[in-house]
Amino acid sequence: MDKISRFEKIIGYKFKDKNLIIQALSHSSYANERKNPSGSNERLEFLGDSVLSIVVSDYLYKNLDVAEGELTKLRASLVCEKSLHVFAQQINLGEFLYLGKGEENTGGRERPSILADAFEAVIASIYLDGGIEPASRHILRFMPDDVQHPKKSAFSDFKTVLQEIVQKNPEEKVEYVLIGEEGPDHNKRFVVEVRLNSQVIGRGRGRSKKEAEQLSAKEALELMGYETQ
Repeated sequence: MDKISRFEKIIGYKFKDKNLIIQALSHSSYANERKNPSGSNERLEFLGDSVLSIVVSDYLYKNLDVAEGELTKLRASLVCEKSLHVFAQQINLGEFLYLGKGEENTGGRERPSILADAFEAVIASIYLDGGIEPASRHILRFMPDDVQHPKKSAFSDFKTVLQEIVQKNPEEKVEYVLIGEEGPDHNKRFVVEVRLNSQVIGRGRGRSKKEAEQLSAKEALELMGYETQ
């Protein structure tokens, strides 16, 4: 069984247009090596991101009776790169990618960003080939069984939640800036500001830079009106 047939069996969908799934699995490094940049999965990734968002939003709206802020946070936790990387691993997506020699030799098949992008591209290829129904079935197979009873831990990565909200406006940029360190070496505290387009929107103190960044993102979300408890 060839690569595409094996992948179709894993995802439970048979393509009428095989070129769509081949393109979805083709990283830009592979397309560039063959001097065919338009043959990469980047455009499909763009479309797949939107299809993923509407399907997950529809699913959460129909299955959860919670406020808009909670729906936004849960959706963000389900469509972030970290989650998409896990979903991609569940279907062994890395095994089926077409990569350039450089990416192949530097571990591209396991790189979270490459797998997450390809996962979205596959969604788009299914959508273009068969419509929203098979694309939706494919997406919903990855939804957690306990989505109707979300745990607080699903929202503990405040940086990811903030990034997903900000990404709705591509021209906006979030950055984390270390502005100070407090206390002796054995009990140091780091102070970090999170800035949106250079404007301070949150500040956090923590025992590590990572903790301070998370707490600054938490404060930013609270100031934006999102519940973080």
